[in-house]
Amino acid sequence: MDRSFTQTDKKHSTITVLICFLIAVIEGIDIQAAGVAASGIKTYFGLSASELGLFFSAGILGLLPGALVGGRYADRIGRKKVLIWSVSVFAIFTLCTVWVNSFYTLLLVRFLAGAGLGAAMPNLIALASESTSPANRGRAVGLMYCGMPIGAILVSLLAAYDVSGNWKTIFYVGGLVPLIVVPLMFKFLPESREFLKAQQAVKSSDQKPLSFKDLFSREFASRTLLLWVSYFFTLMVVYIMLSWLPSLFMELGFSRKDGSMAMVFFQIGATIGTVVLGMLIDRWKKAYVIVLMYLGILIGLFSLNSATTLNFMFVAAAIMGTFTIGGQGVLYAFGSFVYPTHLRGQGVGAASAVGRIGAMMGPAIAGQLLAVGSGATGVISAAIPCIVISAIIMILLTRRLETA
Repeated sequence: MDRSFTQTDKKHSTITVLICFLIAVIEGIDIQAAGVAASGIKTYFGLSASELGLFFSAGILGLLPGALVGGRYADRIGRKKVLIWSVSVFAIFTLCTVWVNSFYTLLLVRFLAGAGLGAAMPNLIALASESTSPANRGRAVGLMYCGMPIGAILVSLLAAYDVSGNWKTIFYVGGLVPLIVVPLMFKFLPESREFLKAQQAVKSSDQKPLSFKDLFSREFASRTLLLWVSYFFTLMVVYIMLSWLPSLFMELGFSRKDGSMAMVFFQIGATIGTVVLGMLIDRWKKAYVIVLMYLGILIGLFSLNSATTLNFMFVAAAIMGTFTIGGQGVLYAFGSFVYPTHLRGQGVGAASAVGRIGAMMGPAIAGQLLAVGSGATGVISAAIPCIVISAIIMILLTRRLETA
């Protein structure tokens, strides 16, 4: 433990991780909300299947510019300010979802809500990682990001026990909860100590603030490209599982209820994985955690392909959740190690944006594979090369960091 890390710093760290955890819960609520409310929205707006697909894509598409803009301004004006603005934007446009009356305004508010959420993510990672000592960064990011699967579980439970059956309820919750968190951020969330030091150093030396092109300087270009490739392929597989897991269960002959239960096991595994893998990245060599993470994903994919009983399938779903969502938390934590403070927001934000491109393409590719008759086995098999590529890339990046 860094001796300069005082009791006051520890208190600030706890508050920061807790508030960032609450915002990650909000992200989990939003990710699951669209799928849970899909049938109600389809009926209310009279949507076709293709239009419903556009509704799903609009929120994910908004994440891309949000992550780029949020990361860029985080390194310029501060993580706290950008996070407050991004959560506020997300809350307002999530609430607008229940008030719009046309399909195109529905797409617009989902896009803008996604942009707010996308801008929040690089700031959550930067704040959580910079709130603690370098030796505990992985744990801090893991504890923060485990809020995402918890939020998804809460939405599933809300949908299961909401007797009204009104799809708007989920979006009221998704919009009002962040509005409650915003005042807490104003009052209690401290700005990153590392960011303030970096800003002071820039002012005292009259240096110009670094820009996006600095991610491709001689020092950081290879790191940036390797991180982007890994984020792209890993999030492609993550979002195939998030979007299609219940349907893949039905393709394999199980019931809709079994598919929904598989998603619960997936999210329970995800909650455990984000915390445990986050702690391990601080205690083990990073290469070991990367190998464990991708090996776990491969075991999960092979288990889904070979399972013949329902209980075995639930176990496979839990393994997938542990290592895909847990692995996503590892990648976010890893991004905080790849870049120094003055580039961390932009670096993680850009990598997140590239990862979201994979997140959009993955479910679409899976849908095409199912449409041409490949079946669940074909979708799962197609994900395997993506994971192998990501694993190799991340090991190369780990070695490059160790020799830097």
